[in-house]
Amino acid sequence: MNQPKLTNKEDNDENQSLISHIEALRKMLLNSLIAVFALCPAGFFLAPKVINFLVKNSLPSQISKLHFFSPIEVFIIQLKTGLIIALILAFPFIANEIKKFILPALYEHEKKFLSWLFFSSTILFAVGSLVCIFLILPLIMNFSAGFATENIQATIGIGNFINISGGLIIAFGLMFQFPLLIILAVKLNFIEPESLKNKRPYVLVSILILSAILTPPNIISQLLLGVPTYILFETGLFIAEKIR
Repeated sequence: MNQPKLTNKEDNDENQSLISHIEALRKMLLNSLIAVFALCPAGFFLAPKVINFLVKNSLPSQISKLHFFSPIEVFIIQLKTGLIIALILAFPFIANEIKKFILPALYEHEKKFLSWLFFSSTILFAVGSLVCIFLILPLIMNFSAGFATENIQATIGIGNFINISGGLIIAFGLMFQFPLLIILAVKLNFIEPESLKNKRPYVLVSILILSAILTPPNIISQLLLGVPTYILFETGLFIAEKIR
């Protein structure tokens, strides 16, 4: 059976629609980049304070100081930290730009759900990051210090510490999104709650693999991320069943 051909007007309308979507996407990306770069000076100003706070909050008494091993290592670390801080500060604006890009294509009830989703995502990312900063990092550093003896002392580089800290903070922020992914998948009928329950062993293995990818290569960090994430999976599954 032959497909009906589009008229010139319909073809032009489709092209105009595609161009407008591309233009909206370009505007969203450009505005997001401008927001990040505009906040970079604030990020660079806050970077030394954030680094000092992380060090003071995380280091046990057995590890009194961190060290740097090249003349500009600390400067490079401060630049990287400042950029990450700028990204975090710009996150609410970026999330709003993404929301404005998506909203026109949604129904009213979908718009409300999306607004709730973005708000919850921001809160959960913040909670995950704070859990890492105030609980997980001190636990890891205390665990590391526990191996010190009279003849074996820890000499930890500032670069190594910040890389581990930054990676773990971002990992916890991302993994705390897990309940929202479960709720979204059930809400959009991508998967049934009963099916998820039957796949618990596969979910657990997937979480452990993700934890191994997102954390430093040691079993302690992986378990400290994997166990809370599985609890969040069960929480998301419980909520998804209730609000379906």
